[in-house]
Amino acid sequence: MKKLSKKQKYIAVGSAAIVLAAGSGAAYAYWTSTGSGTSSASTASTQTVTINVTSAAITGLYPGGPSANISGTFTTPNGAAIYVGQVTVAVDPSFSVGTTNPCTPADFTITQPSPTNATVSTGGTWGTATIALKDLVTNQDNCKGVSVPLVLSSN
Repeated sequence: MKKLSKKQKYIAVGSAAIVLAAGSGAAYAYWTSTGSGTSSASTASTQTVTINVTSAAITGLYPGGPSANISGTFTTPNGAAIYVGQVTVAVDPSFSVGTTNPCTPADFTITQPSPTNATVSTGGTWGTATIALKDLVTNQDNCKGVSVPLVLSSN
């Protein structure tokens, strides 16, 4: 092997230093930049809860007689929990049977259930309402043997 001169050693060391410096500069170099972007998210729309009556069939109402209980559960879409404030039970406002002294919603008294005021899922209960046939001073024969349509709603 040939022995390098002192000058050749300096050139080799200097060249190595330049290569190292150049390489390390490339390893640490970067560009700075700014950026922006947009996206969105969406919320679900409201879903309708179904109010079910699960109490026994209401039969045998008569003027001035005892009230009957109306109770039930909820069915929610996709099993999702939904907030329900108050369930309201009413005799369908369009209900009318007979011409003279017709049987109408005014012949009945309904007591509303306590407010639910809760998030409910399918199977959750809504409490108990009651219905009774009022004892009016008029003939109520048109209310005999009729099926009284109830309307249930919630808020």
